[in-house]
Amino acid sequence: MPVVLTSTTVVGLLIALVGTWLLSGDARVNTIGIGAALAYLAGGVPAGRRALKALWNEHILDIDLLMIVAAIAAAVVGAVVEGAVLLTLFSLSTTMEERAMGRARRAIEALMELRPETAFRKSVEGAVEEVLAAQLDVGDIVVLRPGARVPADGTVLRGRGALDESTITGESMPVGKEPGGKVFEATVNLDGVLEVQITKSLEQSTVARMIALVTEAQAAKAPSERFSAWFGQRYTIAVLVGSVVALGAFYGLGRDWETALYRAATLLVAASPCAIVISVPAAILSALSAAARGGVLFKGGAALETLAAVDIFAFDKTGTLTTGRAEVTGVVALGNSETAFLSTLASVEAHSEHHIAETLRREAARRGLVLHDVHDVKAIPSAGIIGRNADGPVWAGNRRMADMMGASLDQDALRVFQDGAETVVYLGRETRILGAVSVADKLRDTSAGALAALRASGVKTIAMMTGDRRAVALRIGRALGLKPDEIYAEMLPQDKVRLVGEIAEGRKIAFVGDGVNDAAALARADVGIAMGAAGSEVALQAADVALLSEDMERLAAAHRLSKRTVSIIHQNLILAIGAMLLLVTGAAFLELPLPLAVLGHEGGTVLVVLNGLRLLSDPICNTRRPVTDRESVEQGHDDKAQAGASSQLRNADATTTKTSTIT
Repeated sequence: MPVVLTSTTVVGLLIALVGTWLLSGDARVNTIGIGAALAYLAGGVPAGRRALKALWNEHILDIDLLMIVAAIAAAVVGAVVEGAVLLTLFSLSTTMEERAMGRARRAIEALMELRPETAFRKSVEGAVEEVLAAQLDVGDIVVLRPGARVPADGTVLRGRGALDESTITGESMPVGKEPGGKVFEATVNLDGVLEVQITKSLEQSTVARMIALVTEAQAAKAPSERFSAWFGQRYTIAVLVGSVVALGAFYGLGRDWETALYRAATLLVAASPCAIVISVPAAILSALSAAARGGVLFKGGAALETLAAVDIFAFDKTGTLTTGRAEVTGVVALGNSETAFLSTLASVEAHSEHHIAETLRREAARRGLVLHDVHDVKAIPSAGIIGRNADGPVWAGNRRMADMMGASLDQDALRVFQDGAETVVYLGRETRILGAVSVADKLRDTSAGALAALRASGVKTIAMMTGDRRAVALRIGRALGLKPDEIYAEMLPQDKVRLVGEIAEGRKIAFVGDGVNDAAALARADVGIAMGAAGSEVALQAADVALLSEDMERLAAAHRLSKRTVSIIHQNLILAIGAMLLLVTGAAFLELPLPLAVLGHEGGTVLVVLNGLRLLSDPICNTRRPVTDRESVEQGHDDKAQAGASSQLRNADATTTKTSTIT
């Protein structure tokens, strides 16, 4: 409907111009009257209704009222063509603004269109039927074939495959899924057949929560946005009063009534603050939309603006700067080959459910090692595990376990593990050490680059906080390029909260954590940022900013986006205020014609909107580095090794009752 009204207004103006330029006599008057009537009705009535509604319901004098008053003043003095020009350009600019701002909103709402209409539901008897996605309930099992979109959030029950999660997390690389893995609505199954159990209704899905959060963020005005709205309301009153004063001044200076009213109407249009009022929300809304498409959710414009002012970043270590999953970092085999040593160690640890044992089993599967039978297994709490294989008694555990068995660790080959920076698992037979493996939390591939990018963007202080031992923290900190005084170890959650306040010292600080254990520190910081928050209700609620993927480079990209947004806001305000001052000067002292004042006013408004829309193309979605061919081949080898050894691990688990090991 707005497009139809705007088109009618344009047609009316064209008719009036034809009468003005090409006709004469009664035909000229009638044609101008018909064209002006169309322009006034199609362009003026909707604006008048909006102005009266704002005045009646919200007691606000807005821009629409100024334009209507100016158009009526032009008609009173017989300048109906100029009034038609005013209403036509105002209608055009309003339509363009609505469509431009709608484009920013649709960037998020388009996610709803990615939901599949149907899904293949599996019954208790095993039959598969196609049903509407809206009919799915929590607990239903759906079958995902290659190319299918996930109909609702769920958990993989059977099958393995890779999913494209770019619609949710902005992650450009496929993400491998296996039983127990979470899948999110609207993501795409690229290969393999998966059976997924629905865990959330459509109303609680990740897509629905993203849209709700972005909608709330758009409603929560940023400080500069609140100021522009506050200024705009009060300035509008000042413009109305100033126009009346100008009318009296022009008349008092000897101008006739019609000329004085025309000049006052021109001044009213020139001084209207439309561009100032729209300059901030145009940038904020575009930035929020661009960030959400890149997997970064801001809880409002305030968080976006505050992040731009942050020059201190504090990070939790585990699960934030690191993957939170232990990896084998070193192997020392004494006597036997490394392959034989790891095979024996993994065979012993196959009977433990400890997370380090899981790391060792995963490493054995990655290498495609053959596991052997181990029986008479017994767990030693806080030490390790003992058993017997074909070669006799065997044990695996930590230093305490070695001391209990009377085994000496004072060997040159083992000194590499004595700095305490990693967890060490020893393998032995009675008093003889067969070798050792070091296990440590793995640094994220993108962490070092992200921290370097933050420093390059002007961040002055970066701190890392962890509950781990000092030696472990120093190892991770050195890999990230942190200085010793930027590393804080052996910290409890309350220590992190206290330290966030101490480090800030009146400056703006952001804390980056996992959104669960670090909730108090996230709340204490000026900006709380939750990592890997997709699917985590706690993380989405605890933080001011949620990074849906675990790609640290998106944090640096979000910081750049916030600074760019503030820069564009400043550009818009300078442009809007500068244009308004020029137009007011021209209207007051240089007898600027009303059509030129209208053109300058509406042109400036459209210009600041378009400048704000540049943020929609921010490259926040393109932060992921490309995977090389070699990495792709190595990943393929790893996947095959994992699949080849998985059956052996399951057989070992099935034949022996698992016990707990704390190594």
